[in-house]
Amino acid sequence: MKKQDQAVKPADDLSTYHSELLSGQYDCVDRIILDGYFTLGLTGGGFRTWWRRLTGSDATLDQEHVQRFAGRFSRRVRAFAREHKVPLVDCAAGERKHRIAEKYLPTDPTFRGIFLILVAKAPAGVWEVRKCRSGAPHLERKQPWPYVNHYHFHLIDPEWGHVTIKMSGHPPFGVQIMLNGHEWADRQARKRRVSVEKEGNCFVGGSIQAVGQLADTLCAQRITGQLAAVCDRWVYTSCLCFGLDLDEQRRSGFRYEYSCLQIEYSRNLLFRRGVVLDAVYQGLIDRSRTLLGIEQLKTILGWKHRPHYDARYSPRLERIVNTADYDLTVFKIHFGKLTLKIYDKGARVLRIEAIAHNAKALRRGNSLPRFAQLAQERQRMVVAFLNALQAATKSVEVALTPRLCGDHRTSLQRNACNPRPRHFPSVGFLLPPIGRVWGAWTTGPVVEGTGPVVVPKCICLGAAFSLPRPVKRIRSV
Repeated sequence: MKKQDQAVKPADDLSTYHSELLSGQYDCVDRIILDGYFTLGLTGGGFRTWWRRLTGSDATLDQEHVQRFAGRFSRRVRAFAREHKVPLVDCAAGERKHRIAEKYLPTDPTFRGIFLILVAKAPAGVWEVRKCRSGAPHLERKQPWPYVNHYHFHLIDPEWGHVTIKMSGHPPFGVQIMLNGHEWADRQARKRRVSVEKEGNCFVGGSIQAVGQLADTLCAQRITGQLAAVCDRWVYTSCLCFGLDLDEQRRSGFRYEYSCLQIEYSRNLLFRRGVVLDAVYQGLIDRSRTLLGIEQLKTILGWKHRPHYDARYSPRLERIVNTADYDLTVFKIHFGKLTLKIYDKGARVLRIEAIAHNAKALRRGNSLPRFAQLAQERQRMVVAFLNALQAATKSVEVALTPRLCGDHRTSLQRNACNPRPRHFPSVGFLLPPIGRVWGAWTTGPVVEGTGPVVVPKCICLGAAFSLPRPVKRIRSV
């Protein structure tokens, strides 16, 4: 691995504070969505230029001939699926397509190519052709964008694993490429014979440090070439060929350019024991959700404006604690097209994610060569968020620290969030949902080998939220 790719990851206060409770940690770019677009197809004049290259003149540029591309695309895809025995599923609105794809994932580790095609409707830019009085074609975008068939090609790539390509059947054939950084890191680790244990979309064992170093290269500048290569490897020969064969692509000069649409960056903390993870995580939520101010969140998310900014167009800002799923708590902060999320994944992993749902919201440019800078920006957001959480938690601990009263010290607080107790007992305190009572004390159960444990009621802050319940909106602005 090149030295320039081994950038030093910035540490955060939260993981440093709990370092003795962790067996390891790693950072990884998770979900990546790239937009592919044909530059000439974005404007009416450019589309006419491309049409002339394809057919030789504007004589056939009318609504009927443009719509024929969508019909031809559909017939060719369905014929390909029948001939090669590839499952083709027409999806209804609201279906989770990645759940459907999980049922069809090939079990053969040597498989390469398309293993599933899903068809679903989604809005897309479609050109409407009208004839002027002079007989020349006039092109306008249909408004609002109509819902047309999109084809989701699920395939296995030797470098990136499971890749999804979503393409519209209408020219100029807009495309989205969906990748996963954990899949890439897993395949790179196995290629280098690095011991790794992967559970779902998370590394839970093996050489975590070596895997983390491989995952760090996803933030290096040279990853841009690999992203473009995997897109070109499949888009033209496995997807666009149903709308334009290879000769038509070459004759008309049809080439995609790529930009970043969505980037997810995660920091994963692997705890030694699951009970410790649950205690730390629940305490973290209870102590910090009321202390993170709106202005502090805006600073973390990098959204500051001068006074002339019109507040009527300010994005939403809300904090949500979601415990709808059994034994799963997700702490989310939404701010426009940006999201910060904390949740426990598996038995021992705490994941902190920064998600840019639309890279344009980052105001850093979204072209593919800027991918590394955008990923590093999400990394800095995660670090700032964890620093703010640790500062909020520490402020509560300082307020609750027992003080000397004459020659006697009050009973020490035993706090699962504090790594100072080196021998944390494997017992779950049965805490009733007392509510927000500060300064009061209650006696917990007897731990084997110790006396009665004195537990402050402040640990019960929001204890009722540990039960499964619907989404609760903490604050909305």
